[in-house]
Amino acid sequence: MEQREYKVVGKSFRKKDSMQLLLGKPVYMEDVTPEALVVKILRSPHPNAMVQEINTKAAKLVPGVVDIYTWEDVPKTRFAIAGQTYPEPSPYDRLILDRHVRFAGDAVAIIAAETEKAAWKAMKLIKVKYEVLEPVLDYHTALDNPILVHPEEDWEPPCQVGGSNKRNLVASGVDADGDVEGVLQDCDIVLDRTFHTRAFQQAMMEPFGCFTQLDRYGRLHVVSSTQIVFHTRRILSRALGIPKSRIRVEKPRIGGGFGAKQTAVCDVYPAFVTMKTGRPARIIYTREECQIAGSPRHEMEIRVRLGANKDGKIRVLDLYTLSNSGAYGEHGPTTVGLSGHKSIPLYTGSLEAYRFGYDVVYTNLQAAGAYRGYGATQGIFAVESVVNELAETLGIDPTLIRDRNMVRQGMVMPAYYGETANACALDRCMEHCREMFGWEEKYPVRDMGDGKVRAAGVAMAMQGSCISNVDVGSATVKLSEDGTYNLIIGAADMGTGCDTILAQMVAEMMDCSFDDVAVFGADTDASPYDSGSYASSTTYITGKAVEKACLELKAKICAIGAEMLGCEPEAVVMESGKVRKIDTDQTVSLTDIAYRTQVGCNTAAEATATHSSPVSPPPYMVGMVEIELDKRTGLVTILDYMAVVDCGIPINPSLARIQTEGGIVQGIGHTLMENVTYDSHGRPAESSFMQYKLPTRLDMGTLKVEFEHSYEPTGPFGAKSIGEIVINTPAPAIAHAIARATGVWHRELPITPEKVAMSLAETQMG
Repeated sequence: MEQREYKVVGKSFRKKDSMQLLLGKPVYMEDVTPEALVVKILRSPHPNAMVQEINTKAAKLVPGVVDIYTWEDVPKTRFAIAGQTYPEPSPYDRLILDRHVRFAGDAVAIIAAETEKAAWKAMKLIKVKYEVLEPVLDYHTALDNPILVHPEEDWEPPCQVGGSNKRNLVASGVDADGDVEGVLQDCDIVLDRTFHTRAFQQAMMEPFGCFTQLDRYGRLHVVSSTQIVFHTRRILSRALGIPKSRIRVEKPRIGGGFGAKQTAVCDVYPAFVTMKTGRPARIIYTREECQIAGSPRHEMEIRVRLGANKDGKIRVLDLYTLSNSGAYGEHGPTTVGLSGHKSIPLYTGSLEAYRFGYDVVYTNLQAAGAYRGYGATQGIFAVESVVNELAETLGIDPTLIRDRNMVRQGMVMPAYYGETANACALDRCMEHCREMFGWEEKYPVRDMGDGKVRAAGVAMAMQGSCISNVDVGSATVKLSEDGTYNLIIGAADMGTGCDTILAQMVAEMMDCSFDDVAVFGADTDASPYDSGSYASSTTYITGKAVEKACLELKAKICAIGAEMLGCEPEAVVMESGKVRKIDTDQTVSLTDIAYRTQVGCNTAAEATATHSSPVSPPPYMVGMVEIELDKRTGLVTILDYMAVVDCGIPINPSLARIQTEGGIVQGIGHTLMENVTYDSHGRPAESSFMQYKLPTRLDMGTLKVEFEHSYEPTGPFGAKSIGEIVINTPAPAIAHAIARATGVWHRELPITPEKVAMSLAETQMG
């Protein structure tokens, strides 16, 4: 479709579910499901152990306890809980319950009880005898370690991604173009730096939860707070050994996901209980369980070698990522790729060569998973920090050094699978942000007196708009008797507003009011297939399916209307709630057309369309931050954070802005305060929000977000994605500002006040 002025698209509409949420209506999983058995998990205190004996006799005598299940009771087919398209890149390395427990928090027994009190009491009475094994807790020593996290013979990789359980290796690979070593030798300056990012938690407001029951046909009905209804159905089918046709998965309103719920963290436990007892069952993780047995970001160590000329031309980038997948491999093979493929291409404008290699390893720590940014966040922190250091070393303004090297519209990006930047406003984002932020005034370091210094930092980022040649989105659009429309989708709105923006697309295509579109989703029995809400794909992929379905429906409506008007379909046009015969101006209403389909008609006034894309056009972003740093305490205060985003044509500017602001705040949290540390038993020390510090409104300073439009020809209405890119600039921009203020480059996140203060003390002593 050509770029034009739209009536509904590009306008800010209130979210479809906003009033329900504002008024506190029951919309979440726990609200909309009936009473059920309480399911609780007994978890291992050891990071690596074999269960020798479990005594559940006393626990089963607790009044209200229905049953307790151990590794001896579950199917022996291994599976993965990563919500990915079949065949999954993630290895089949899990059992519902395993005799071999692989991290402190791994499931040992499932307790089903009438009440939560009975379940907790029973848990304390279960006696477990362990053979405690030596764990692998350091991911630097995991590869080819004689201690194997997964020694089992039935470990299975559905896809060959360079992994081997006999080497503690989940995945490995190398991608390169050009003579990396030769160009490095010819460069005026080479920077070789190593960065470390933690296993940050999504900390979504609604914890993991799932309800299961047998419906009136004896099928397993699952109501889950999930981003991936169709993948969850497949996961449960394999884990439980029952056909997919016997499973229905639906999601209600989700209280946040950020990628955590792209992993079926808890669904298998109540499903197993229901299949064993025939009774409804429900599990809701405690906040502690979310923290110690959830699905956090992959901890990564990233080594970057950058070669450049004295004039600031960046000629070569060599990046190696070591990723810690933890005890299981879900999302390990795929997150790591983004650390290189979404950072190196930013400098397509000048690169002569690049190399990107990686290893993803098993350790006896909490398994990692998907988190907004999905590996790009880690890689962009490393690459953008090195570029900032290059600028400071050469005495060149870091915004100007990017102007000289950045990817621009029309360029082919070898490090981004050879795709062409058909819609790229990154250069305009930089100029716009520079002006809006006041870069010229804020870039110089300013001594404010009393030990306080102000400084600024900058970073840019890119992401993707889907997993190209993999993701599939579908939509069904139906005409109702009153001339309104029903939109049925399989994508999961987890608070981002996809129900709203997809409805806007229908309203635009069908020339109707936004309020005349009702949205339903997601339910595997009723929704057309959709990969799910992840990889920033919903607007771009499912949106295009909506566009295609509407075009097909318009053609059907015109054909029915033409029949009613006694002419050929080519002689009519659909407009403003009716079909009009062009030469006579005779009309028939959509209401009459809808009723006509219900009487002696062979054409349904509905259409289903599916879309997949061979490309994944990147959105781009520039972020700038001003901080005030107290040299006495190391405290860093965010004063201003300003960002300009190119997400193509924003479908709903208000929702796009909210997405951007939320991602920036998460990025600030990762950079300055969120931390994951482990005790000697491999257990996360930050097991509650008392220890795991999250940013609040008081920590984010003044946020300002604006947009530079580009028009993506392969996207619906010219749109690209926005969901993930927005988390990627805070870490390198803030680290840059701190380095400007202190002269010390911090290459490990988070950069806490203690680290800042200690580094300043060491500098003064040295």
